[in-house]
Amino acid sequence: MKKILLILLISIFMIGCKTVTSKDSSGTASVISTEEDLKYYFKGTGNEPFWGIKIGNEEIVFTSLIPGKEKIIFPAVDAIRAMDANVKMYQASNETTSATITIQQLDCQDSMSGVISPYSVKVEIRNNSELETKKLSGCGKYITDYRLHDIWVLEELNGYKVFATDFQKEMPRIEINSSENRFSGYGGCNAISGSIFYEKDLLRFSKVLSTLMACPSGNKESEFTKALQSTTTYSIGNNQLILSNPSGKLAVFKKVD
Repeated sequence: MKKILLILLISIFMIGCKTVTSKDSSGTASVISTEEDLKYYFKGTGNEPFWGIKIGNEEIVFTSLIPGKEKIIFPAVDAIRAMDANVKMYQASNETTSATITIQQLDCQDSMSGVISPYSVKVEIRNNSELETKKLSGCGKYITDYRLHDIWVLEELNGYKVFATDFQKEMPRIEINSSENRFSGYGGCNAISGSIFYEKDLLRFSKVLSTLMACPSGNKESEFTKALQSTTTYSIGNNQLILSNPSGKLAVFKKVD
């Protein structure tokens, strides 16, 4: 019976967060997002008892097989951040129920499937009429913005428009795979690749690797890769991707098909 209930819960969760990857005529992978992906930026699940949590900009949804707590919706709240670790806490409540949700960046293995997730999740929840708090633990991950999943060609770097003469062969570009949190492309002299780290309102390019071809004098590849590695935030609009950090705008890209 437990196995049947687990399969049902996982199926509901997977349907809710499903994205479909397809390829266009050029063979480029693209992500078709569901409405669910637009609404929630973090999802987590746990076992025994089976439960799930979805956190969005408008609401927090808790579901479970716990009697009396099958589905509870809370208004969205801002996270309380720890000073010395990547830990976020959400204190949520409505007319009948209160919950504390703690998300920590820590590899977490699902106790049944064995799948490794990058975050551990703890939920403490109780109806306001109850004295005892139900404590739950599980795993989760942030849902990377599907709009990043594309090929982007550099237009501006550190506030200045760039030209082909600033690089060896062609304009730098990056192709972001949001479903796998990685990127690849061309830095203006060498091929580049790496990982992206994504959380709500945070984007970082990490583990940046490049081939070792010597670049001619005046090539701005090093400035380009430094801009990538300095990025902390982004915005997307009008077919442009803008990378920034607290010091200002670092790079502007144009979307290409």
